[in-house]
Amino acid sequence: MSTSFVIGVDYGTDSVRSVLVNAHNGEEIAASVYYYPRWRDGLYCDSTLSQFRQHPLDYIEGLEQTIRDCLQKAGPAAADHVKAISVDTTGSTPVAVNAAGVPLALLPEFEQNPNAMFVLWKDHTAVKEAEEINQKATRFPVNYLKYVGGIYSSEWFWAKWLHVLREDAAIRKACYSWVEHCDWIPFLLTGEKELSRMRRSVCAAGHKALWATEWDGFPPNDFFATLDPLLDGLVNRLYNTIYTADQQAGQLCEEWAARLGLPTSVKIGIGAFDAHMGAVGGQIEPYHLSKVMGTSTCDMLVAPMQEIGQRLIPGICGQVPGSIIPGQMGLEAGQSAFGDVYAWFRKLIMQPVGDLLQSSTLLDPQLAAALQQELNDRFIQETTAAAAALPLKDSDELAVDWLNGRRTPDADQRVKATITGLHLGTDAARIMKALVEATCFGAKAIVDRFEQEAVPVKGLIGLGGVAKKSAYIMQVMADIMQMPIRIHRSDQTCAAGAAMFAATLAGIYPRVEEAMQAMGQGFDRTYQPDKAKADYYANRFGKYKQLGEGQY
Repeated sequence: MSTSFVIGVDYGTDSVRSVLVNAHNGEEIAASVYYYPRWRDGLYCDSTLSQFRQHPLDYIEGLEQTIRDCLQKAGPAAADHVKAISVDTTGSTPVAVNAAGVPLALLPEFEQNPNAMFVLWKDHTAVKEAEEINQKATRFPVNYLKYVGGIYSSEWFWAKWLHVLREDAAIRKACYSWVEHCDWIPFLLTGEKELSRMRRSVCAAGHKALWATEWDGFPPNDFFATLDPLLDGLVNRLYNTIYTADQQAGQLCEEWAARLGLPTSVKIGIGAFDAHMGAVGGQIEPYHLSKVMGTSTCDMLVAPMQEIGQRLIPGICGQVPGSIIPGQMGLEAGQSAFGDVYAWFRKLIMQPVGDLLQSSTLLDPQLAAALQQELNDRFIQETTAAAAALPLKDSDELAVDWLNGRRTPDADQRVKATITGLHLGTDAARIMKALVEATCFGAKAIVDRFEQEAVPVKGLIGLGGVAKKSAYIMQVMADIMQMPIRIHRSDQTCAAGAAMFAATLAGIYPRVEEAMQAMGQGFDRTYQPDKAKADYYANRFGKYKQLGEGQY
Protein backbone atom coordinates (compact mmCIF):
# COMPACT_ATOMS: atom_id res chain seq x y z
CA MET A 1 0.00 0.00 0.00
CA SER A 2 1.47 3.34 -1.04
CA THR A 3 1.67 6.16 1.51
CA SER A 4 -1.15 8.67 1.25
CA PHE A 5 -1.38 11.76 3.43
CA VAL A 6 -4.23 14.25 3.64
CA ILE A 7 -4.48 17.59 5.42
CA GLY A 8 -7.45 18.77 7.46
CA VAL A 9 -7.67 22.48 8.28
CA ASP A 10 -9.97 23.65 11.07
CA TYR A 11 -10.71 27.36 11.48
CA GLY A 12 -12.00 27.96 15.01
CA THR A 13 -13.00 31.13 16.79
CA ASP A 14 -9.57 31.89 18.27
CA SER A 15 -7.18 29.93 16.05
CA VAL A 16 -6.68 27.76 13.00
CA ARG A 17 -5.23 24.26 13.32
CA SER A 18 -3.97 21.95 10.61
CA VAL A 19 -3.33 18.22 10.87
CA LEU A 20 -1.35 16.00 8.52
CA VAL A 21 -2.95 12.57 8.62
CA ASN A 22 -2.23 9.11 7.25
CA ALA A 23 -5.30 8.54 5.11
CA HIS A 24 -5.19 4.76 5.55
CA ASN A 25 -5.46 4.58 9.34
CA GLY A 26 -6.14 8.11 10.61
CA GLU A 27 -2.76 8.41 12.35
CA GLU A 28 -1.87 12.04 13.04
CA ILE A 29 1.57 12.61 11.56
CA ALA A 30 1.86 16.27 12.57
CA ALA A 31 -0.30 19.10 13.87
CA SER A 32 0.07 22.86 14.15
CA VAL A 33 -1.99 25.68 15.69
CA TYR A 34 -1.89 29.41 14.88
CA TYR A 35 -3.64 31.93 17.12
CA TYR A 36 -5.02 34.90 15.21
CA PRO A 37 -2.93 37.90 16.33
CA ARG A 38 -5.44 40.60 15.38
CA TRP A 39 -8.28 38.72 17.08
CA ARG A 40 -6.12 38.07 20.15
CA ASP A 41 -5.52 41.80 20.45
CA GLY A 42 -9.25 42.52 20.26
CA LEU A 43 -9.00 44.49 17.03
CA TYR A 44 -12.18 45.33 15.11
CA CYS A 45 -14.41 43.98 17.91
CA ASP A 46 -16.69 45.64 20.44
CA SER A 47 -18.31 43.20 22.84
CA THR A 48 -20.63 45.91 24.19
CA LEU A 49 -22.22 46.03 20.72
CA SER A 50 -21.91 42.26 20.16
CA GLN A 51 -19.62 43.14 17.24
CA PHE A 52 -17.05 40.43 16.45
CA ARG A 53 -15.07 40.76 13.22
CA GLN A 54 -12.02 38.90 11.94
CA HIS A 55 -9.48 40.08 9.41
CA PRO A 56 -8.85 37.78 6.41
CA LEU A 57 -5.10 38.20 6.94
CA ASP A 58 -5.42 36.22 10.18
CA TYR A 59 -6.91 33.39 8.14
CA ILE A 60 -4.36 33.59 5.31
CA GLU A 61 -1.32 33.78 7.57
CA GLY A 62 -2.60 30.95 9.74
CA LEU A 63 -3.29 28.72 6.74
CA GLU A 64 0.22 29.12 5.38
CA GLN A 65 2.05 28.83 8.68
CA THR A 66 0.20 25.78 10.04
CA ILE A 67 0.48 23.70 6.86
CA ARG A 68 4.14 24.54 6.36
CA ASP A 69 4.78 23.73 10.02
CA CYS A 70 3.08 20.33 9.67
CA LEU A 71 5.16 19.47 6.61
CA GLN A 72 8.37 20.55 8.33
CA LYS A 73 7.58 18.39 11.35
CA ALA A 74 6.79 15.40 9.15
CA GLY A 75 10.05 15.53 7.22
CA PRO A 76 11.20 16.42 3.71
CA ALA A 77 9.37 13.62 1.87
CA ALA A 78 5.95 14.25 3.40
CA ALA A 79 4.82 16.83 0.85
CA ASP A 80 5.13 14.34 -2.01
CA HIS A 81 2.54 12.07 -0.39
CA VAL A 82 -0.17 14.69 0.25
CA LYS A 83 -3.23 13.90 -1.88
CA ALA A 84 -5.87 16.38 -0.75
CA ILE A 85 -6.77 19.25 1.61
CA SER A 86 -10.19 19.92 3.10
CA VAL A 87 -11.19 22.88 5.24
CA ASP A 88 -13.82 23.64 7.83
CA THR A 89 -14.62 27.03 9.36
CA THR A 90 -16.94 28.67 11.84
CA GLY A 91 -20.27 29.75 10.47
CA SER A 92 -22.19 31.65 9.56
CA THR A 93 -19.08 33.82 9.08
CA PRO A 94 -19.57 35.76 5.82
CA VAL A 95 -17.68 38.66 4.23
CA ALA A 96 -18.29 41.34 1.59
CA VAL A 97 -16.35 40.68 -1.62
CA ASN A 98 -15.78 42.33 -5.00
CA ALA A 99 -16.57 40.67 -8.33
CA ALA A 100 -13.27 38.79 -8.23
CA GLY A 101 -14.19 37.24 -4.88
CA VAL A 102 -11.64 39.28 -2.93
CA PRO A 103 -12.73 40.23 0.62
CA LEU A 104 -12.91 44.01 0.77
CA ALA A 105 -10.63 44.11 3.83
CA LEU A 106 -7.78 42.95 1.55
CA LEU A 107 -8.13 46.16 -0.47
CA PRO A 108 -6.05 49.14 0.79
CA GLU A 109 -9.04 51.45 1.21
CA PHE A 110 -10.85 49.00 3.51
CA GLU A 111 -8.03 47.22 5.37
CA GLN A 112 -9.01 48.77 8.74
CA ASN A 113 -12.79 48.81 8.23
CA PRO A 114 -14.56 46.19 10.41
CA ASN A 115 -17.49 46.10 7.98
CA ALA A 116 -15.11 44.88 5.27
CA MET A 117 -14.05 41.90 7.38
CA PHE A 118 -15.53 38.51 8.12
CA VAL A 119 -18.55 38.85 10.39
CA LEU A 120 -17.91 36.11 12.93
CA TRP A 121 -20.66 33.62 13.83
CA LYS A 122 -21.07 35.17 17.29
CA ASP A 123 -21.58 38.70 15.96
CA HIS A 124 -25.12 39.79 16.91
CA THR A 125 -25.19 43.26 15.41
CA ALA A 126 -27.93 42.14 13.00
CA VAL A 127 -30.68 41.43 15.55
CA LYS A 128 -32.95 44.07 14.01
CA GLU A 129 -32.45 42.69 10.51
CA ALA A 130 -33.18 39.13 11.66
CA GLU A 131 -36.43 40.32 13.25
CA GLU A 132 -37.43 41.97 9.98
CA ILE A 133 -36.71 38.78 8.02
CA ASN A 134 -38.88 36.83 10.44
CA GLN A 135 -41.71 39.34 10.15
CA LYS A 136 -41.41 39.38 6.37
CA ALA A 137 -41.55 35.58 6.19
CA THR A 138 -44.90 35.48 8.00
CA ARG A 139 -46.45 37.74 5.37
CA PHE A 140 -45.05 35.97 2.31
CA PRO A 141 -47.11 33.30 0.51
CA VAL A 142 -44.31 30.70 0.73
CA ASN A 143 -42.74 29.80 4.08
CA TYR A 144 -39.07 30.26 3.24
CA LEU A 145 -38.03 29.63 6.84
CA LYS A 146 -39.48 26.16 7.23
CA TYR A 147 -36.14 24.35 6.76
CA VAL A 148 -34.31 26.54 9.29
CA GLY A 149 -36.64 25.86 12.19
CA GLY A 150 -39.07 28.65 11.33
CA ILE A 151 -36.91 31.42 12.85
CA TYR A 152 -34.10 33.32 11.15
CA SER A 153 -31.13 34.24 13.35
CA SER A 154 -28.95 37.33 13.59
CA GLU A 155 -25.99 34.93 13.44
CA TRP A 156 -26.78 34.07 9.82
CA PHE A 157 -25.97 35.11 6.26
CA TRP A 158 -28.82 37.40 5.10
CA ALA A 159 -29.29 39.29 8.36
CA LYS A 160 -25.58 40.11 8.50
CA TRP A 161 -25.42 41.15 4.87
CA LEU A 162 -28.35 43.52 5.21
CA HIS A 163 -26.93 45.01 8.41
CA VAL A 164 -23.55 45.75 6.83
CA LEU A 165 -25.15 47.26 3.73
CA ARG A 166 -27.30 49.52 5.88
CA GLU A 167 -24.50 50.57 8.18
CA ASP A 168 -21.72 51.44 5.72
CA ALA A 169 -22.22 53.39 2.50
CA ALA A 170 -18.66 52.79 1.31
CA ILE A 171 -19.00 49.04 1.72
CA ARG A 172 -22.44 49.18 0.11
CA LYS A 173 -20.89 50.75 -2.99
CA ALA A 174 -17.90 48.40 -3.19
CA CYS A 175 -19.64 45.14 -2.26
CA TYR A 176 -20.50 42.96 -5.23
CA SER A 177 -21.59 39.93 -3.23
CA TRP A 178 -21.34 38.05 0.07
CA VAL A 179 -19.31 34.90 0.76
CA GLU A 180 -19.04 32.39 3.60
CA HIS A 181 -15.63 31.72 5.11
CA CYS A 182 -15.91 27.98 4.38
CA ASP A 183 -16.46 28.74 0.67
CA TRP A 184 -13.75 31.37 0.39
CA ILE A 185 -10.76 29.34 1.65
CA PRO A 186 -11.04 26.62 -1.05
CA PHE A 187 -11.55 29.41 -3.62
CA LEU A 188 -8.32 31.00 -2.36
CA LEU A 189 -6.36 27.73 -2.50
CA THR A 190 -7.51 26.93 -6.03
CA GLY A 191 -6.48 30.39 -7.26
CA GLU A 192 -9.78 31.26 -8.89
CA LYS A 193 -10.24 34.91 -9.88
CA GLU A 194 -13.93 34.98 -10.81
CA LEU A 195 -16.60 34.77 -8.12
CA SER A 196 -18.87 32.80 -10.46
CA ARG A 197 -16.36 29.91 -10.29
CA MET A 198 -16.57 29.60 -6.49
CA ARG A 199 -18.09 26.25 -5.46
CA ARG A 200 -20.44 26.65 -2.51
CA SER A 201 -21.10 24.37 0.45
CA VAL A 202 -24.48 22.71 0.95
CA CYS A 203 -24.23 23.17 4.72
CA ALA A 204 -23.68 26.94 4.52
CA ALA A 205 -26.29 27.40 1.83
CA GLY A 206 -29.00 25.30 3.44
CA HIS A 207 -28.53 26.00 7.14
CA LYS A 208 -27.79 29.75 6.98
CA ALA A 209 -28.76 31.23 3.61
CA LEU A 210 -32.26 29.79 2.93
CA TRP A 211 -31.18 27.70 -0.07
CA ALA A 212 -33.49 24.74 -0.75
CA THR A 213 -34.21 22.47 -3.69
CA GLU A 214 -37.95 23.00 -3.14
CA TRP A 215 -37.68 26.55 -4.50
CA ASP A 216 -34.79 25.80 -6.88
CA GLY A 217 -32.21 27.65 -4.83
CA PHE A 218 -32.79 30.85 -2.90
CA PRO A 219 -36.08 32.61 -2.25
CA PRO A 220 -36.94 34.87 -5.21
CA ASN A 221 -35.60 38.37 -5.59
CA ASP A 222 -39.01 39.76 -4.67
CA PHE A 223 -38.72 38.33 -1.15
CA PHE A 224 -35.51 40.29 -0.53
CA ALA A 225 -36.28 43.42 -2.57
CA THR A 226 -39.51 44.01 -0.67
CA LEU A 227 -37.67 43.44 2.61
CA ASP A 228 -35.23 46.24 1.78
CA PRO A 229 -34.39 47.78 -1.63
CA LEU A 230 -30.68 47.43 -0.73
CA LEU A 231 -31.09 43.69 -1.36
CA ASP A 232 -32.73 44.12 -4.76
CA GLY A 233 -30.88 42.02 -7.34
CA LEU A 234 -28.28 40.61 -4.96
CA VAL A 235 -29.69 37.09 -5.01
CA ASN A 236 -28.77 37.02 -8.72
CA ARG A 237 -25.13 37.53 -7.76
CA LEU A 238 -25.02 34.37 -5.68
CA TYR A 239 -25.15 30.80 -7.04
CA ASN A 240 -27.45 28.07 -8.32
CA THR A 241 -25.44 24.94 -7.54
CA ILE A 242 -24.26 23.59 -4.20
CA TYR A 243 -21.88 20.76 -3.32
CA THR A 244 -21.41 18.25 -0.53
CA ALA A 245 -18.10 18.15 1.33
CA ASP A 246 -16.95 14.91 -0.31
CA GLN A 247 -16.66 16.71 -3.65
CA GLN A 248 -13.76 18.61 -5.18
CA ALA A 249 -13.50 22.39 -5.40
CA GLY A 250 -10.43 22.22 -7.66
CA GLN A 251 -6.68 21.69 -7.62
CA LEU A 252 -4.09 23.55 -5.56
CA CYS A 253 -2.98 26.54 -7.64
CA GLU A 254 0.66 27.31 -8.44
CA GLU A 255 0.83 30.31 -6.10
CA TRP A 256 -0.39 28.38 -3.06
CA ALA A 257 1.56 25.27 -4.01
CA ALA A 258 4.71 27.39 -3.79
CA ARG A 259 3.61 29.07 -0.54
CA LEU A 260 2.85 25.73 1.12
CA GLY A 261 5.58 23.60 -0.41
CA LEU A 262 3.11 21.16 -2.00
CA PRO A 263 2.55 19.89 -5.55
CA THR A 264 -0.24 21.29 -7.71
CA SER A 265 -1.70 17.76 -7.95
CA VAL A 266 -3.19 18.18 -4.45
CA LYS A 267 -6.99 18.20 -4.58
CA ILE A 268 -8.95 20.84 -2.67
CA GLY A 269 -12.27 19.83 -1.15
CA ILE A 270 -15.54 21.71 -0.78
CA GLY A 271 -15.54 23.54 2.54
CA ALA A 272 -18.00 23.02 5.38
CA PHE A 273 -18.73 24.27 8.86
CA ASP A 274 -16.48 23.16 11.69
CA ALA A 275 -19.19 21.43 13.69
CA HIS A 276 -20.39 19.47 10.66
CA MET A 277 -16.93 18.11 9.89
CA GLY A 278 -16.36 17.72 13.63
CA ALA A 279 -19.35 15.40 13.81
CA VAL A 280 -17.77 13.26 11.11
CA GLY A 281 -14.39 13.33 12.87
CA GLY A 282 -16.22 12.28 16.03
CA GLN A 283 -17.78 9.31 14.22
CA ILE A 284 -21.40 10.41 14.35
CA GLU A 285 -24.10 7.74 14.16
CA PRO A 286 -27.76 8.07 13.13
CA TYR A 287 -29.89 9.51 15.96
CA HIS A 288 -26.87 10.09 18.22
CA LEU A 289 -26.56 13.80 19.04
CA SER A 290 -22.99 14.89 18.34
CA LYS A 291 -22.16 17.87 20.55
CA VAL A 292 -19.14 20.02 19.67
CA MET A 293 -18.62 21.86 22.95
CA GLY A 294 -16.35 24.86 22.82
CA THR A 295 -17.10 28.57 23.13
CA SER A 296 -20.61 27.69 21.96
CA THR A 297 -22.12 24.32 21.12
CA CYS A 298 -23.17 22.94 17.79
CA ASP A 299 -25.34 19.87 18.09
CA MET A 300 -25.63 17.64 15.02
CA LEU A 301 -27.88 14.72 14.31
CA VAL A 302 -28.11 12.66 11.14
CA ALA A 303 -31.00 10.44 10.09
CA PRO A 304 -31.92 8.44 7.00
CA MET A 305 -33.80 10.61 4.52
CA GLN A 306 -36.69 8.19 4.20
CA GLU A 307 -37.25 8.14 7.97
CA ILE A 308 -37.37 11.94 8.36
CA GLY A 309 -39.59 12.26 5.29
CA GLN A 310 -41.49 15.56 5.23
CA ARG A 311 -41.24 16.12 8.99
CA LEU A 312 -40.17 19.66 9.96
CA ILE A 313 -38.48 20.35 13.29
CA PRO A 314 -39.40 23.83 14.58
CA GLY A 315 -36.89 25.95 16.43
CA ILE A 316 -33.66 24.25 15.32
CA CYS A 317 -30.90 25.64 13.08
CA GLY A 318 -31.96 23.79 10.00
CA GLN A 319 -32.42 20.44 8.35
CA VAL A 320 -30.53 20.02 5.11
CA PRO A 321 -29.98 16.90 3.01
CA GLY A 322 -26.28 16.02 2.80
CA SER A 323 -25.06 18.83 5.03
CA ILE A 324 -23.21 16.55 7.47
CA ILE A 325 -23.02 13.17 5.73
CA PRO A 326 -23.88 13.02 2.02
CA GLY A 327 -27.07 11.04 1.52
CA GLN A 328 -28.45 11.59 5.01
CA MET A 329 -30.52 14.39 6.51
CA GLY A 330 -28.39 16.72 8.59
CA LEU A 331 -30.10 18.44 11.51
CA GLU A 332 -28.33 21.19 13.45
CA ALA A 333 -29.01 22.86 16.78
CA GLY A 334 -26.81 24.47 19.43
CA GLN A 335 -26.24 27.00 22.18
CA SER A 336 -24.91 30.49 21.52
CA ALA A 337 -22.69 30.30 24.59
CA PHE A 338 -21.29 27.28 26.41
CA GLY A 339 -17.58 27.59 27.19
CA ASP A 340 -18.08 31.33 26.80
CA VAL A 341 -20.32 31.21 29.90
CA TYR A 342 -17.45 29.86 32.02
CA ALA A 343 -14.99 32.23 30.35
CA TRP A 344 -17.26 35.17 31.18
CA PHE A 345 -17.34 34.16 34.85
CA ARG A 346 -13.57 33.76 34.93
CA LYS A 347 -13.09 37.19 33.41
CA LEU A 348 -15.59 38.71 35.83
CA ILE A 349 -13.54 37.49 38.79
CA MET A 350 -10.01 37.50 37.42
CA GLN A 351 -9.85 40.78 35.51
CA PRO A 352 -9.95 42.99 38.63
CA VAL A 353 -7.57 40.57 40.37
CA GLY A 354 -5.17 40.94 37.45
CA ASP A 355 -5.45 44.71 37.54
CA LEU A 356 -4.64 44.69 41.27
CA LEU A 357 -1.65 42.42 40.73
CA GLN A 358 -0.30 44.68 37.99
CA SER A 359 -0.61 47.74 40.20
CA SER A 360 0.82 46.07 43.31
CA THR A 361 3.79 47.79 44.98
CA LEU A 362 4.92 44.44 46.45
CA LEU A 363 5.46 42.56 43.17
CA ASP A 364 7.66 43.26 40.20
CA PRO A 365 5.78 43.35 36.86
CA GLN A 366 7.11 39.99 35.65
CA LEU A 367 6.07 38.14 38.79
CA ALA A 368 2.70 39.90 38.77
CA ALA A 369 2.12 38.83 35.16
CA ALA A 370 3.15 35.25 35.93
CA LEU A 371 0.80 35.08 38.92
CA GLN A 372 -2.03 36.51 36.88
CA GLN A 373 -1.50 33.89 34.18
CA GLU A 374 -1.35 31.05 36.70
CA LEU A 375 -4.54 32.16 38.46
CA ASN A 376 -6.31 32.59 35.14
CA ASP A 377 -5.24 29.12 33.97
CA ARG A 378 -6.38 27.43 37.19
CA PHE A 379 -9.63 29.30 37.80
CA ILE A 380 -12.14 27.09 35.97
CA GLN A 381 -10.48 23.85 37.11
CA GLU A 382 -10.46 24.94 40.76
CA THR A 383 -13.98 26.39 40.83
CA THR A 384 -15.53 23.39 39.06
CA ALA A 385 -13.76 21.07 41.54
CA ALA A 386 -15.23 23.08 44.40
CA ALA A 387 -18.65 23.05 42.72
CA ALA A 388 -18.50 19.27 42.36
CA ALA A 389 -18.02 18.93 46.12
CA LEU A 390 -21.15 20.91 47.00
CA PRO A 391 -24.25 19.09 48.31
CA LEU A 392 -27.30 19.22 46.06
CA LYS A 393 -30.21 21.24 47.46
CA ASP A 394 -33.45 22.38 45.86
CA SER A 395 -32.75 25.88 47.16
CA ASP A 396 -29.40 26.14 45.34
CA GLU A 397 -28.67 29.18 43.20
CA LEU A 398 -30.22 28.90 39.73
CA ALA A 399 -29.13 30.43 36.43
CA VAL A 400 -30.24 30.78 32.82
CA ASP A 401 -27.36 30.49 30.35
CA TRP A 402 -28.32 33.05 27.68
CA LEU A 403 -25.26 35.32 28.02
CA ASN A 404 -25.03 35.45 24.22
CA GLY A 405 -28.72 35.03 23.47
CA ARG A 406 -30.40 31.73 22.60
CA ARG A 407 -29.67 29.73 19.49
CA THR A 408 -31.82 26.62 20.03
CA PRO A 409 -34.60 25.94 20.62
CA ASP A 410 -36.29 28.98 19.05
CA ALA A 411 -33.49 31.42 18.23
CA ASP A 412 -33.71 34.75 20.02
CA GLN A 413 -30.57 36.81 20.46
CA ARG A 414 -32.39 39.46 22.49
CA VAL A 415 -32.86 37.27 25.58
CA LYS A 416 -30.47 37.69 28.49
CA ALA A 417 -28.98 35.47 31.17
CA THR A 418 -29.79 35.66 34.85
CA ILE A 419 -28.79 34.19 38.20
CA THR A 420 -31.25 33.99 41.09
CA GLY A 421 -31.24 32.77 44.67
CA LEU A 422 -28.12 34.72 45.64
CA HIS A 423 -27.42 35.30 49.34
CA LEU A 424 -24.51 36.20 51.60
CA GLY A 425 -23.36 32.58 51.58
CA THR A 426 -23.08 32.51 47.78
CA ASP A 427 -19.50 32.08 46.66
CA ALA A 428 -17.68 31.41 43.39
CA ALA A 429 -18.20 27.64 43.59
CA ARG A 430 -21.96 28.02 44.03
CA ILE A 431 -22.21 30.39 41.08
CA MET A 432 -20.09 28.04 38.96
CA LYS A 433 -22.40 25.17 39.90
CA ALA A 434 -25.42 27.21 38.79
CA LEU A 435 -23.74 28.15 35.50
CA VAL A 436 -22.71 24.57 34.73
CA GLU A 437 -26.21 23.33 35.44
CA ALA A 438 -27.68 26.12 33.29
CA THR A 439 -25.54 25.24 30.26
CA CYS A 440 -26.49 21.58 30.67
CA PHE A 441 -30.17 22.49 31.06
CA GLY A 442 -29.84 24.42 27.80
CA ALA A 443 -28.46 21.26 26.21
CA LYS A 444 -31.39 19.24 27.55
CA ALA A 445 -33.87 21.70 26.06
CA ILE A 446 -32.41 20.84 22.64
CA VAL A 447 -32.78 17.09 23.19
CA ASP A 448 -36.34 17.61 24.40
CA ARG A 449 -37.23 19.57 21.25
CA PHE A 450 -36.02 16.76 18.98
CA GLU A 451 -37.90 14.13 20.97
CA GLN A 452 -41.07 16.24 21.12
CA GLU A 453 -41.00 16.25 17.31
CA ALA A 454 -40.63 12.44 17.11
CA VAL A 455 -36.91 12.50 16.32
CA PRO A 456 -35.39 10.16 18.92
CA VAL A 457 -32.02 10.94 20.52
CA LYS A 458 -30.51 7.54 21.23
CA GLY A 459 -27.18 8.70 22.64
CA LEU A 460 -24.79 11.61 23.10
CA ILE A 461 -21.30 12.09 21.66
CA GLY A 462 -19.09 14.74 23.30
CA LEU A 463 -16.49 16.57 21.22
CA GLY A 464 -14.33 19.63 21.70
CA GLY A 465 -12.34 21.28 24.43
CA VAL A 466 -14.95 21.34 27.20
CA ALA A 467 -15.85 17.68 26.62
CA LYS A 468 -12.21 16.64 26.88
CA LYS A 469 -11.17 18.84 29.79
CA SER A 470 -14.01 18.94 32.32
CA ALA A 471 -15.17 15.70 33.90
CA TYR A 472 -17.49 17.65 36.20
CA ILE A 473 -19.38 19.40 33.40
CA MET A 474 -19.74 16.15 31.44
CA GLN A 475 -20.99 14.25 34.49
CA VAL A 476 -23.56 16.95 35.22
CA MET A 477 -24.70 16.75 31.60
CA ALA A 478 -25.08 12.96 31.79
CA ASP A 479 -27.00 13.29 35.07
CA ILE A 480 -29.33 16.00 33.71
CA MET A 481 -29.95 14.16 30.45
CA GLN A 482 -30.12 10.78 32.22
CA MET A 483 -28.26 9.50 29.20
CA PRO A 484 -24.67 8.27 28.70
CA ILE A 485 -22.28 10.59 26.91
CA ARG A 486 -19.30 9.18 25.03
CA ILE A 487 -16.22 11.39 24.74
CA HIS A 488 -14.29 11.05 21.53
CA ARG A 489 -10.60 10.28 21.83
CA SER A 490 -9.40 12.81 19.25
CA ASP A 491 -8.36 16.26 20.44
CA GLN A 492 -8.95 17.62 16.95
CA THR A 493 -12.23 16.12 15.75
CA CYS A 494 -13.02 19.01 13.39
CA ALA A 495 -9.64 18.84 11.67
CA ALA A 496 -9.86 15.03 11.70
CA GLY A 497 -13.27 15.22 10.03
CA ALA A 498 -11.85 17.53 7.39
CA ALA A 499 -9.08 14.98 6.80
CA MET A 500 -11.70 12.22 6.37
CA PHE A 501 -13.46 14.28 3.71
CA ALA A 502 -10.09 14.95 2.05
CA ALA A 503 -9.39 11.21 1.94
CA THR A 504 -12.81 10.63 0.37
CA LEU A 505 -12.47 13.24 -2.36
CA ALA A 506 -8.96 11.93 -3.05
CA GLY A 507 -10.56 8.58 -3.95
CA ILE A 508 -9.01 6.61 -1.09
CA TYR A 509 -12.53 5.82 0.17
CA PRO A 510 -15.73 5.72 -1.90
CA ARG A 511 -17.85 7.21 0.89
CA VAL A 512 -17.08 9.31 3.95
CA GLU A 513 -18.69 6.65 6.19
CA GLU A 514 -15.89 4.28 5.19
CA ALA A 515 -13.29 6.98 5.89
CA MET A 516 -14.86 7.46 9.34
CA GLN A 517 -14.56 3.74 10.08
CA ALA A 518 -10.97 3.44 8.89
CA MET A 519 -9.61 6.73 10.20
CA GLY A 520 -11.69 7.24 13.37
CA GLN A 521 -9.87 7.13 16.70
CA GLY A 522 -12.76 5.88 18.82
CA PHE A 523 -13.84 6.94 22.31
CA ASP A 524 -11.76 7.12 25.47
CA ARG A 525 -14.44 7.34 28.14
CA THR A 526 -18.17 7.29 28.80
CA TYR A 527 -19.98 9.24 31.52
CA GLN A 528 -22.89 7.23 32.89
CA PRO A 529 -25.87 9.02 34.45
CA ASP A 530 -26.41 8.83 38.21
CA LYS A 531 -30.02 7.71 38.54
CA ALA A 532 -30.11 8.90 42.16
CA LYS A 533 -29.83 12.49 40.89
CA ALA A 534 -32.62 12.23 38.30
CA ASP A 535 -35.38 13.73 40.47
CA TYR A 536 -33.19 16.58 41.72
CA TYR A 537 -32.27 17.65 38.19
CA ALA A 538 -35.77 17.13 36.80
CA ASN A 539 -37.09 19.53 39.46
CA ARG A 540 -34.29 22.01 38.75
CA PHE A 541 -34.88 21.82 35.00
CA GLY A 542 -38.52 22.76 35.53
CA LYS A 543 -37.42 25.78 37.54
CA TYR A 544 -34.86 26.68 34.83
CA LYS A 545 -37.62 26.77 32.22
CA GLN A 546 -39.83 28.87 34.50
CA LEU A 547 -36.98 31.28 35.15
CA GLY A 548 -36.35 31.65 31.42
CA GLU A 549 -40.03 32.43 30.93
CA GLY A 550 -39.95 35.00 33.74
CA GLN A 551 -42.33 32.96 35.87
CA TYR A 552 -39.99 31.80 38.65
